Amino acid sequence: MNWKGDCKMKDTEPKKIILIGAGILSSTFGSFLKNIEPDWNMKVFERLDRPAIESSNERNNAGTGHAALCELNYTVEQEDGSIDIEKAKEINEQFEVSMQFWSYLVRNKEIQNPEEFIRQLPHISFVQGTDNVNFLRKRYEALSPLPMFEGMEYSEDLKQLEKWIPLMTEGRASDAVVAASKMDTGTDVNFGELTRKMMKSISGHDNAEVHYNHEVLDFERRRDGKWGVKVRNLEEDEVEYHVADYIFIGAGGNAIPMLQKTKIPESRNLGGFPISGAFLVCRNPEIVARHGAKVYGKEPPNTPPMTVPHLDRRYIQGDQSLLFGPFAAIGPKFLKNGSNLDLFRSINPGNILTMLSAGVKNVPLVKYSIQQVMMNKADRMKELRKFVPEAKDEDWDLIIAGKRVQVIKDTKEYGKGYIQFGTEVVHSRDKSVMALLGESPGASTSVSVALEVFEKNFPQYMEKWEPKIKEMIPSYGHSLIEDSTLLKEIRKANSEDLGLE
Repeated sequence: MNWKGDCKMKDTEPKKIILIGAGILSSTFGSFLKNIEPDWNMKVFERLDRPAIESSNERNNAGTGHAALCELNYTVEQEDGSIDIEKAKEINEQFEVSMQFWSYLVRNKEIQNPEEFIRQLPHISFVQGTDNVNFLRKRYEALSPLPMFEGMEYSEDLKQLEKWIPLMTEGRASDAVVAASKMDTGTDVNFGELTRKMMKSISGHDNAEVHYNHEVLDFERRRDGKWGVKVRNLEEDEVEYHVADYIFIGAGGNAIPMLQKTKIPESRNLGGFPISGAFLVCRNPEIVARHGAKVYGKEPPNTPPMTVPHLDRRYIQGDQSLLFGPFAAIGPKFLKNGSNLDLFRSINPGNILTMLSAGVKNVPLVKYSIQQVMMNKADRMKELRKFVPEAKDEDWDLIIAGKRVQVIKDTKEYGKGYIQFGTEVVHSRDKSVMALLGESPGASTSVSVALEVFEKNFPQYMEKWEPKIKEMIPSYGHSLIEDSTLLKEIRKANSEDLGLE
């Protein structure tokens, strides 16, 4: 193979694109691409032996369809006491975009049996103490008049809360200062099953190849402008060389090391700090049956959004359980199935000052993480009993969920070592490399993220692609925040296609 690339291909020939990772982000991007540009050649390389093994796996996340219905970190109280709801509206709209795409895939039989990956489940916000109750009341007053949050209920009456969350009210003092808001239109999403369905559809596409047990080792920018990609076939223990016009890095926690190997300027001054999520899990059917919702609380003071405690009903291949957490667990691995050298290998002369600055600026986060790691089961049960007062030790076990790598970068606004929460999209200047970094709500908003990638990296194709995009995403080009009539129509269609009625 001509690794350096002295010859040039005709520009009219179908493009070649390599996707790294077989999680929710790559499967979403690939499913989108094969619909809008079916002639392009697509290759997916996954280091493990099947898709959705890492953070996308249903046992490595809480399965919340993030739509800002109950997540209090999307509605921040301002210094004047008002509630900023702009992020909540944005997240809600982005989840509706994802639902439209999933509906399209089901409607066109690209994936089947939606009940295996999504079901309706109430989303509830629950708070304790006068200040938090006042916050939740103001949040309800700000959100409930909006069409996208239509149907939101609110109560400070413990007897009403007994009907909504009986497991959480039993044993609670009758004079407890508590409040809750409730949205019946929330969802429990099995992102692992959704990923597997989309990846299966991709593998059946005429111009796509999906390779498991293949580890991407390195990249080389060729003289013809294309990318050479060095890949090890782990089953055969052989090194292969592939050529692509575009590289899409959707490798979860391993995305930062992959991006660094491209040596593009945008990979400099960029680092990551890995954090595992630990959850308490209950599989006692009598207890599980008494909690039919996803309930989110308020994060502790001076802690990041990922510390929001929540108690979730889960449905996983017929197995029903409750999860409570998350509890932070730090370690050097970037992937659950990674290496203890991952963090150290990611530090280089270009980002060491960025990483050190992040440590200095985020002492409370570091301290919080250390405290979390030092917790024993008794400490974790104490936190659980703030939600479930009569929880018994023997009913709950500790599990380690997937890895999240917090992106650390330099910004003009915050200077060196800013920790980015949420999903970060990185593009090379020539638009040939795309990487998705970060964490929640990435899975829930993955379709909007994919759209952003297409718009920013392929502007020359957007006019051609727009009719197909509008077929898949009927609201494309319109604001669901502003157009309540369109929102209602789309929600009705999505519910019918996905069996949520």
